[in-house]
Amino acid sequence: MASLQYFSLAPNFILVVIVVLISGMFKLSFCLNPKQLNLSKVATHWSSAGATWYGSPDGAGSDGGACGYGGTVSQAPFSSMVTGIGPSLYKSGRGCGACYQVVKCTKHRSCSKKPVRVVITDFCPGGPCLVGSAHFDLSGTAFSAMAIPGQENKLRNAGVLQIRYARVACDYSRKTIAFHVDPGSNTNYFSVVVEFEEGDGDLASVDLQEASTDSDDEWREMQQSWGADWKLDAGSQLHPPFSIRLTSWYSKKTLVAKNVIPVGWKPGATYRSLVNYL
Repeated sequence: MASLQYFSLAPNFILVVIVVLISGMFKLSFCLNPKQLNLSKVATHWSSAGATWYGSPDGAGSDGGACGYGGTVSQAPFSSMVTGIGPSLYKSGRGCGACYQVVKCTKHRSCSKKPVRVVITDFCPGGPCLVGSAHFDLSGTAFSAMAIPGQENKLRNAGVLQIRYARVACDYSRKTIAFHVDPGSNTNYFSVVVEFEEGDGDLASVDLQEASTDSDDEWREMQQSWGADWKLDAGSQLHPPFSIRLTSWYSKKTLVAKNVIPVGWKPGATYRSLVNYL
């Protein structure tokens, strides 16, 4: 009788095991880093765009641009490999910090066909930047990097180039995220530019936590001021040190820079965190 009961239950037992195994595989697939999974997928999706350049032939386009990065655009890790972008990818400043691979510049004889990676640091509001679905107004340095060595000047004189581009993960060689405090900040008003986010590069939201909060869950939402600059107009005195929570735009991944803005912080100063997305 026991043997008969075993064989009648065996199919059900096997079914349960199969369901558990499938469930485990399903959970495993969604435990993967969503940022890496999404960006690797997007990086294979190539689109067409136009490309021009501005500024000096070996420069960074402009001194900081509409994203608010200031002089850092010409310094490592940006190193002048930056771009202004049309409205479709600028996204009212939410596209600031995103990285793109601009390659397949093949229709001009001076194109090297080698990949060039750039970061959005500026906005291109008119002219060719309003034509087509996307347009990259590259720095002179980035535009020249697409050329065959020795033919940079010929490529710069080509006018509007037709290129192919793809969204890629930002990689700053493990450099941590930095926070540049706006010179207009004070005890009641705090504004900061967020720099060097690896992975997605762009931000959906930024929140601030004061030292005086009673719970780790008490965060104050900051508002996008312009470009990569985020502000909190508290209306009363803020109490440092401040922790800052970042949520990326593309993957919605959250990261916390604990007590990154110290007691005695200064307007105009830059404070480096111990964290980054990769």
